[in-house]
Amino acid sequence: MKIPSGLGIILLAVWLILFGILTAPFLGIRFANSGDVLAILAIVTGVILLVRRG
Repeated sequence: MKIPSGLGIILLAVWLILFGILTAPFLGIRFANSGDVLAILAIVTGVILLVRRG
């Protein structure tokens, strides 16, 4: 399976946006298991970025 060249950066951007939205106290946006979703997205993004570097 070939990983698209920009997938890691796109996932990183999505993670940063979601993290900012979900942790900004003035927005008040919350949902169940948001921490788990962010953690899984961070792990997947990190792995993809590392694989693409190697």
